[in-house]
Amino acid sequence: MELREYLSANPYPGRGIVLGKADGKAVIAYFIMGRSENSRNRVFVEEADGVRTKAFDESKMQDPSLIIYYPYRRVGDKHIVTNGDQTDTVYEHLLKGATMTDALRTRTYEPDGPNFTPRISGLIEGNRAILSILKKDGEGTNRNFFEYDLQEGVCRIIHTYQANEEPLPSFFGEPRAFSLSGTIDEIADMIWTSLDAENKVSLLVKTIAEGGEVETKIINKNGR
Repeated sequence: MELREYLSANPYPGRGIVLGKADGKAVIAYFIMGRSENSRNRVFVEEADGVRTKAFDESKMQDPSLIIYYPYRRVGDKHIVTNGDQTDTVYEHLLKGATMTDALRTRTYEPDGPNFTPRISGLIEGNRAILSILKKDGEGTNRNFFEYDLQEGVCRIIHTYQANEEPLPSFFGEPRAFSLSGTIDEIADMIWTSLDAENKVSLLVKTIAEGGEVETKIINKNGR
């Protein structure tokens, strides 16, 4: 099964992170989906200190607490991507010389019962990739961390929901591995066209060359 098929088979994987390597460059992809008007009323906006979510129509914005955040920030050669404000937690810990794992041990899943959305996070530093998921486990938190060496032509994906059910079941198991190839535009097009047309909201793709040069591609459903 290819990544395209995997994404197409699930109408609502929620938020997803893909880390991998293609064309000699590290690849970060992050997508958001939404079923409510509030979740769908968003766009990705690139700023000097990262990429953040923003209300597409400010007059329709309701509770911003779990939907407005920086999905991407950077500390030197460390590239952070997450599905919530834990991006800032990781960012602040890295600035102090601590690790992503240290940072996420201070966090838990999202307080949005009955779904209790997992917090998913990723980090690329050089040829190393880390993925993490924090899930509700009874009255506690199950924190999982997965570390990989980036390999040409390979990516791994982790996402918040396993299926489009009620309540939404959390992702389980290890991040799924797939082949990956193409330019940033080709990768972005492949992921974007694989996501459910009704539920997809925004997609961010970044590539990092060995010399440190970063290229960014953002696709927003709103405003297209």
